Parts: sequence; structure tokens; C-alpha cells
Amino acid sequence: MAEKSKILFIGGTGYIGKFIVEASAKSGHPTFVLIRETTLSNPDGQPNYSLVSTQSGPAKSKIIDSFKNFGVNFVIGDLYDHESLVKAIKQVDVVISTLGYAQVADQMKIIAAIKEAGNVKRFLPSEFGNDVDRVNAVGPAKVAFATKAKIRRAIEAEGIPYTYVANNFFAGYFLSNLSQDGATAPPRDKIVIFGDGIPKAIFNKEDDIGAYTIRAVDDPRTLNKNLYLRPPGNIYSFNDLVSLWEKKIDKSLERIYVPEDQILKNIEEASYPLNALLSIFHSIYVKGDQTNFEIEPSFGVEASELYPDVNYTTVDEYLNQFV
Repeated sequence: MAEKSKILFIGGTGYIGKFIVEASAKSGHPTFVLIRETTLSNPDGQPNYSLVSTQSGPAKSKIIDSFKNFGVNFVIGDLYDHESLVKAIKQVDVVISTLGYAQVADQMKIIAAIKEAGNVKRFLPSEFGNDVDRVNAVGPAKVAFATKAKIRRAIEAEGIPYTYVANNFFAGYFLSNLSQDGATAPPRDKIVIFGDGIPKAIFNKEDDIGAYTIRAVDDPRTLNKNLYLRPPGNIYSFNDLVSLWEKKIDKSLERIYVPEDQILKNIEEASYPLNALLSIFHSIYVKGDQTNFEIEPSFGVEASELYPDVNYTTVDEYLNQFV
């Protein structure tokens, strides 16, 4: 059996990063996390730039401790220090960026360092959402998706081998409260539905995103392709999702439908981060941007078809914890 690639994570202590780092270490890849010296000495003194960082999660010191328990190697370096970045990249075969929303554009620095290092077999940039080349977004989401698309074009222009992971929705963030802004659990009386509730969205548990991503790292079938996470048990329209939840709690909810023109008005009037969240909901729940295209072999592959042995958590199973 071929030796498993050495993987370097940049942004590994972030929201989705910690799940993928854990999956990497558990699957036997020599796993490295780029970390500032100050973060190691004062883990909780660092800001978190992720759009989804508003959700309470373990403090950074706990994440670092768990990484140590999994045998993760820490590499002292900094995204904004080119020399340290090149030095870190030269120690590995694969680079995975899980940088948060505010640092996506700064991945140009990673591209430059990968180019100089000259040894990277695969780069997975910070995607972990929609396929940004196939979206109909407005507002802040449009800007964020365009920034990610710009990073893709830069990777391709430099001839860096890549895999782009389109994992769609994080279950922990968008399914745990049925996408109700500010709620900490699925509602039990009334629910706001964006649009007519018909387009289908995809919700994946973070551990499963980690498992699928790591399986793809050394797989020739995912080289220079989009890896879509579309497990059949996780594809639901908003209406079907509400019906499933109603069945579980044996109660009908009052459904409040927000038409597209009202959502667009709300996006214009809201400030960050609410306008960003609403524009993501518009892209997915109104425009159907996660499921409104077929995956063509020329540009993509589907994770649950490639790795049928990954025992993923279905939406149905996931919601049981809230009953």
C-alpha cells in the first residue's frame, strides 16, 4: 500500500478545520498544523475570523490539547511570514487551507509559497461550502464566493494540483436550528422558511466532511476535480425538512414563508453578519445553488459514490438528538 501523504493544515484550529485535522490524524496521515508561537503559548488570545465563529465551540486551548492527543505535529509559522510558510510547506506533500471567511483572499500567500516550495502534490483551498463556480448569489455571499473563485483561478494559473471540496451546509450550524437565525435548537412552534421551501439543500455532519475530505487527498480520481458531498440521505427541501421535524416531535409548526423580494430587501437593510447569512440562505434555499446542476465527470465527483464505506450521519439521524 502506498505511504500516506504528509498533510499541512493552515487554519486548522478553526470551525471546520479541527474536524478535518482530527480525521487526518485518525486515518494515519502524518498531520501538521501551522501555528503561531503566540497561539501555542496563549491559545485563547487569538481572534477567530470564521463566519460561523459566532457559534460557541471549544476554546482554542482545548482544540490544541486534543490535537496533541491525536499526535498532531505543530509547525511554528505564520501565513503572513513567507519564509516560515515555505519552510513549513517543504515538510509535507499536501496542503489544506481551512482559513475563515475574512482570510480567504490571503490564500494568495499560500499559493505563492506552494509555488516556491515546489514539492506539493495537492492543494485543497478553503472552500467547504457551495461550488463557487455554480452560484446565483447576491450581496455579501456573492462577494465571498467571487473571492473563492479568484483563488481557484490563481491555483489553476500556477498549475498547482488541487481538489475543491464542496461540502454544502455544515449540519452543526445550519441543521441544528433548522436555519433559524439566533436559535440554539430546532423550533417547536413556528418556523421561518426562505422562499417557497421547494429547492433542495444538503446538510453534512462536520465529522463526515472531515472523513470524506481526507479520503480524497491521495485519490487520483479527485485530482483537479471538485469533490461534492451529496450523500442521498442528506438532501432535503426546506418543506421536507420541516415535515421530518414535525413527525419527530409529533406536532405541526406554523410555517412562515418569506418571499424572495422580501429576502432581497432584508439583505439590503441588514448589517454584517446577518446580511451575509441571509444572502447564503437566498443562494441555497431560493436559488437552489447546492443542487440545481448535475455533477459532470469533466469537473466533479461525488464523495458518497467514491467512498460508500464511509458511514455518514443522515439528516434524519442527526435531528434525533434534539427531540
